[in-house]
This record gives sequence, structure tokens and C-alpha cells, in this order.
Amino acid sequence: MYQPLLRKAALSLAVAAAIGAGAPAASAASVSLAQRPVVMRLGADEFRIAFGINAATCTAGGCSGAIRYRVDWKTDDGVLHSEIKRVDYIAEPRANRTITVDRARFDTAEGAHTTDVVDVRVERITCRPGMPAAL
Repeated sequence: MYQPLLRKAALSLAVAAAIGAGAPAASAASVSLAQRPVVMRLGADEFRIAFGINAATCTAGGCSGAIRYRVDWKTDDGVLHSEIKRVDYIAEPRANRTITVDRARFDTAEGAHTTDVVDVRVERITCRPGMPAAL
């Protein structure tokens, strides 16, 4: 029995970062998804959700940020649930692409159900030019 893990996700999401008051708009970095998120099942209720990120506009000094996304999932009894999650990413200098993977468990009773991811939708991607101070 095959159940698709994903419906169509927003692929063309690109969000310009806020650099700070008075900064010229030309210095704003942005990133976008390389493809829709990939969902990997690890167990009855445990998943990894991978995000491929196009970061070509911030290759000189790198960038970092966060992806806010919504996951719709259901338990084996058909009850639909929705959660908003966040995962951070770092794009190293001179890297055109990067990947980040979030670990997620979706269940209402600590492993008592087999759950299915129904949909993953990216709501927002932030992007800060440069590398974080502490890695």
C-alpha cells in the first residue's frame, strides 16, 4: 500500500533578509528551496525532513537563517494534526547550496501509533548574511 508523503509544497519561496535600519537593499541576501522538502520515515512515528537550499546569492561571505514550516500528519485512526516547526541552516562561504535536516516525531501517545506525514509547507525562510559568531 503506497501513501504519498508529500503534497505539492511551495517551491519558489525566497525571502529577503532584513539587514538592519538604513542598510542598502542591494546588500540583502536571499535563499530559496532547491526542491520541495524530502520526508524520510525512520520508524512508526519518527521522521527526518530534509531541505535543500539554494544559497548562490550569499556565496561570498556565507549566510545563515531558519526555515519555518508546517507539517500536517495523521495517526493510524485517521485523526489529522498540524504542527509548526523550525530548523536552522548555515551556508558556508563559496557554497552555492546547502542542506539542513530536522528530526521530528509525530504522535499523540509516545509511539502508540503509526503516523503518516501528509503535507509539508514552508511558511518562511530567513537569511542573515555572514557566518554566525559561534559555530
